[in-house]
Amino acid sequence: MPDRSKDIDIAVLGATGFTGGLIADYLRSAAPSDAHIAVVGRNTARLEQVAARPGVEVEIVTVDATDPVGLRSVTERCRTLITTVGPYIVHGDPVVAACADTGTDYLDLTGEPEFVDRTYLLHHVRAVQTGARLVHACGFDSIPHDLGAQFTVEQLPENTPLSVRGFMRMQGTFSGGTAASALEIMGRMRSGRVTNELRRAAEGEPEGRTVRIAQGRPGRDADTGWWVVPLPTIDPQIVTESARLLPRYGPEFTYAHFWAGTSPLASAGLMAGTGLLAGIAQVPAARRAISRMRPPGTGPDEAQRQRSWFKVRFVGEGGGRRVVTEVAGGDPGYTETAKMISEAAMCLAFDELPPTAGQVTTAAAMGPVLRQRLEAAGITFEIKE
Repeated sequence: MPDRSKDIDIAVLGATGFTGGLIADYLRSAAPSDAHIAVVGRNTARLEQVAARPGVEVEIVTVDATDPVGLRSVTERCRTLITTVGPYIVHGDPVVAACADTGTDYLDLTGEPEFVDRTYLLHHVRAVQTGARLVHACGFDSIPHDLGAQFTVEQLPENTPLSVRGFMRMQGTFSGGTAASALEIMGRMRSGRVTNELRRAAEGEPEGRTVRIAQGRPGRDADTGWWVVPLPTIDPQIVTESARLLPRYGPEFTYAHFWAGTSPLASAGLMAGTGLLAGIAQVPAARRAISRMRPPGTGPDEAQRQRSWFKVRFVGEGGGRRVVTEVAGGDPGYTETAKMISEAAMCLAFDELPPTAGQVTTAAAMGPVLRQRLEAAGITFEIKE
């Protein structure tokens, strides 16, 4: 039930950034008329520019994301906080700490596995104590994959081993903040592996069940006919975490995740480009140089976003049944990402949900309720065959 001692329903930290501004605009057009929305950041003048755009009135709250005392003054007032201030591994911990300590639901757009694992190690127990729900990867990373895999599992028999493969296709571009986060992930791969091992040891496996990520191979997929490349993104981590939290995924659950295309040349180019970028990311000066090409706070214009789209196809098997599903929408990185995290925040703030606390996933905390919201907002979940 809503905590009536908190007068702000949803706060957007980083509202003056590119994606944060899109989120603030979406909430002002889609939230209930009596919702209390706040835009939060360190620059009052820029916050006033965001607040002056069309939509319902919002409160302006000035605070620096690195100020623990200031952040706590915000989270003590708000029921749900969205943060877009990344890279999260650099800037995110004080925000999570404040939410976990004050029982405030937390959502972010991270694609950084190390940050998610570190958050679990540092803040999960405290969030369970206070009732805070800490939900990561609430944009294109990883809502279509997490809810899409759950939707696929729902079409398969219960109490039997299940496997799901996800195939991502998209057309879109990226913002400066996304580029900075991607480079940070690639530059910290070794520490990320160590943190993941610590998290796995602390969390353990669900009793009597096994969950794993399958290491797929590049090549032509026999089921879809697409040329595929395994994707080392955060999405498999989020999907398998949902499987650990939800017994509906069966006694044994396996997930594999791929980029998919129609051209073998495109798949070869993707592998080569990813390898090159990963190598460059190990050199701090090179990371800084690439970041200057598209600085944080910048992103594609509306015309570019209108031409963008995504489709994620899932092939699920188990108990003698096979099902193919698809999640699809428009511009994945920005228009739809703003929609996804905004609808997730409204779902946490206003909808009746199963009781959860601590670090949870969108599937575990919101599941079909959030899926219904997204379908009403134009993102499709379909059974293809």
